[in-house]
Amino acid sequence: MSVKVAGVQMDIAFANADSNLERIHSRLKETTSSGATLTVFPECTITGYCFESFDEAFNHAEDFGGSSIARVCEMCADLGTSAIVGFLERGDDKQLYNSIALVTPACVLGRYRKIHLPFLGVDRFTTSGSHADAVFGVDDLQVGLNICYDSSFPEAARSLALAGADLIALPTNWPPGSGRVADFIPNARALENNVYYMSVNRIGTERGFEFIGKSKICDPKGGILASADHAEEAILYATIDPDEARQKHLVAVPGQHEVHRFKDRHPSTYGLLTKTMKDSNG
Repeated sequence: MSVKVAGVQMDIAFANADSNLERIHSRLKETTSSGATLTVFPECTITGYCFESFDEAFNHAEDFGGSSIARVCEMCADLGTSAIVGFLERGDDKQLYNSIALVTPACVLGRYRKIHLPFLGVDRFTTSGSHADAVFGVDDLQVGLNICYDSSFPEAARSLALAGADLIALPTNWPPGSGRVADFIPNARALENNVYYMSVNRIGTERGFEFIGKSKICDPKGGILASADHAEEAILYATIDPDEARQKHLVAVPGQHEVHRFKDRHPSTYGLLTKTMKDSNG
């Protein structure tokens, strides 16, 4: 069964959850009326990204069951839709996490905490997550979750694909300098794992930082189904077929040209991938 999904490339009001929640609600009403059953928003949708200290960011963070996610739950229940929304999370351990919540009409389904952290914005103060196989069932679709810099590590997407993801959703806050990542990485991750891949970036300027947009939805062959190759607000739509992502045995010419994205792997030869490497650059 095919599923229509949407990605919302939008500006975000810094440290203003109420304003951002109003924008989320408005875009959800639009995507739902257009037939999308899952809508993906950018990284840190609720809070913004360019915090200058742990304390400042922590003051705008919420528990996973906090009021902002509760409001998104109400929106999804009212509209009968699902959404992926970025927020800053206060953990039980008093740590700060860059997180996303996957919310369904029956309320929250799943959470993912960003694992790979650049020395940039709020990620200078957040703690790395610990679960690389965050895959959740949304109707007939298996959705894997990553955030921004996670996409630069092929192991992250491969872990989600091996865990059964049909679609990998990547909320991002890509700034200038990330243009080549936006141009090429989503296509590569989709192709090498034979999955759908959706990168959803923000736009606008926050504390002198600009964000470049360039969101896209890629098919399992690495082709582009929809894109917003600019830094303006936009909504991307695509209709995806989970069965296409689940067919890892790809046959171009029967008996002559066949590949299998998973069975052709040789994990026993990849020993270095699981070892911590010393920083040779100091």
